[in-house]
Amino acid sequence: MPLLIQNRRIERPGSTVDLFARYPHLQENARVFRSTPVVDVDPKCLLYIQQREFAATTPADNSVAVLGSDDATTCHLVLVRHTGSGAACLAHCDGSSTWSEVPLIVKAVTSLSKDPAKEGRLELHLVGGFDDESKTSHKLSLNLLSAFQRQKEDIHLETCCITEMNDVLVDGAHRPGVHGIGINIKTGEVFPASFPHKGPAEELRSARTFTGGQYLSTSPTAEPPHFVQHIKSTIQFLLEHPSSDSVFPGGQPQHYRRTEQGDWENVNQT
Repeated sequence: MPLLIQNRRIERPGSTVDLFARYPHLQENARVFRSTPVVDVDPKCLLYIQQREFAATTPADNSVAVLGSDDATTCHLVLVRHTGSGAACLAHCDGSSTWSEVPLIVKAVTSLSKDPAKEGRLELHLVGGFDDESKTSHKLSLNLLSAFQRQKEDIHLETCCITEMNDVLVDGAHRPGVHGIGINIKTGEVFPASFPHKGPAEELRSARTFTGGQYLSTSPTAEPPHFVQHIKSTIQFLLEHPSSDSVFPGGQPQHYRRTEQGDWENVNQT
């Protein structure tokens, strides 16, 4: 089934300008969202999603109260939530695998929403990108909209704070207005957010984005102040672990659990 806005099927827009011209309420919703105060999220209730990752959970999860991700410039933060079950999936998409990511995001939510007593609908929130010179944000915005249109489920676009509607001018230069979002799993509230702590295993997980010949950044002038230090620490991690054996002994994955104090604990090291 198609992507829906205000319960009506939409045709694939030729540009994001065209989309916002057709649906002016999306512009107003984006302005309101962009002006909402940023929340610094407590890491003791957080599951942080890094670039090229996604995670899904439900209100029954006693370990995670907030899903969140930030540091998005041309990247888009993609959130799908089922209004009945409260199941939600948040992804940090950089355009490297949009067409395969979107079906997985939708499946993650529908697989957690099979209780027939909890009727509802799938709602989509898109945040990210800005009016960058290379138009990387525009391309990703349109590809994501097209990918969601191809899904068999009805998906209702609720928040669309992307590209030009997420663009602000700082000293004459274009920047993204919202870099990060969080969702309160219990209430379903979606809000602009920042995350001082991005664990667990921040450097290890970040190292994944160095595969596939990617640039360190598609928009270096728009990156946050801590970007350079983040890249340095990730490169240092790779230098200290030239092979995977020291990170994944015997080829086994790392497992983490939430302690009673709210920290992530590596089960493999206990």
